[in-house]
Amino acid sequence: MLRTFFSQAAELKSAREIGLMREAGKIVAEAHRLCRDMCKPGTRTIDIDRAVEALYAKYGATPLFKGYAGPNPKHPFPASTCISLNEQIVHGIPSNREIREGDIVKIDTACKLNGWCADAAASIPVGVVRPERQRLIDTGHQLLKIAMEELPKRRWWSEIAGIMEKTAKQAGYTVVEQYVGHGIGRIMHENPQVPNFVVRGYKELRKVDFRLEPGLVLAVEPMVNMGTNETRTLADQWTVVTKDGLPSVHVEHTLALTANGIIVITADA
Repeated sequence: MLRTFFSQAAELKSAREIGLMREAGKIVAEAHRLCRDMCKPGTRTIDIDRAVEALYAKYGATPLFKGYAGPNPKHPFPASTCISLNEQIVHGIPSNREIREGDIVKIDTACKLNGWCADAAASIPVGVVRPERQRLIDTGHQLLKIAMEELPKRRWWSEIAGIMEKTAKQAGYTVVEQYVGHGIGRIMHENPQVPNFVVRGYKELRKVDFRLEPGLVLAVEPMVNMGTNETRTLADQWTVVTKDGLPSVHVEHTLALTANGIIVITADA
């Protein structure tokens, strides 16, 4: 989600609603298993997208990305998945481009089932990747793991975001600030917005920070760059790339906070 901070409260979900979201999450998890199996040298990204769309159709689920309105309402997103390679951060449009050995393939996809949404992203190394690329992928997973472990322990989201940002910087990387995670439920993008960094300034932080309480469901999605965190958007009006051309990783799970801990809505069944 493009970072446009606002302060409306999150809509808390009941145990029943979280259970319904989990059913959507299982389909998203299956889609990601399919994507991992297909991420081999020579595979076209459009073929991965078509396979995911067929999977959603099989379950009667609605792909949430296809037709999503962007900055230009005349140019909605044309696919069921965002597939972004290497220096592409997010919102890559599937095409006839073939995956190559050593690529980092980022796949983001979401669906709605019976009125409830789930959203997840993965960074997939293709074949043997260079050690510095694997380390970047590992750091992305580490940040997501921090969020999962800390959600039941902390009072405010900014506490977790600070740990995530510090961990990325200590590893020598930067966190993308233009795009953030989000609340999720009956629609894909709900309050609150979920930055993976600490917003600077007391007034600004108060606008975006939120209390962690049972019933909160968040799509947490750290994006970590090997170089600068500055971005630019390609001429297709969707694909976001690193300004310096260095690789980026993007991982995401939909997480529900309950009185008994975390439920990973998009966990592999």
